[in-house]
Amino acid sequence: QVQLVESGGGSVQAGGSLRISCAASGRTSSIMSMAWFRQAPGKEREFVSGIVWGGTEAYYADSVKGRFAISTDNVKNTGYLQMNSLKPEDTAVYYCAAQTGAATDFTSWGRGTQVTVSS
Repeated sequence: QVQLVESGGGSVQAGGSLRISCAASGRTSSIMSMAWFRQAPGKEREFVSGIVWGGTEAYYADSVKGRFAISTDNVKNTGYLQMNSLKPEDTAVYYCAAQTGAATDFTSWGRGTQVTVSS
């Protein structure tokens, strides 16, 4: 199995930036892709961004296009989400997820890191 631990969350003012990290351990060789999801209070969990592990093709939700950037470091077994021009509506718990092996869904999840954007 793969274990994921997010870090780097915190509080920031609107317009600010934050980079959150997702450290992977365990059977990291089985990771095929990594993604970030978020869940705001009272709302459904939503997809934020995803990328092929070690690749360059990235996918973004329309709400974060042009502001967020996802990347991976396969040497460090760590994924990142650079968040710029943050808005209050970005406030949520951000979760890292990994798709492993031949699985069609995300089977490994972190516990989340809180990101709070104040106006």
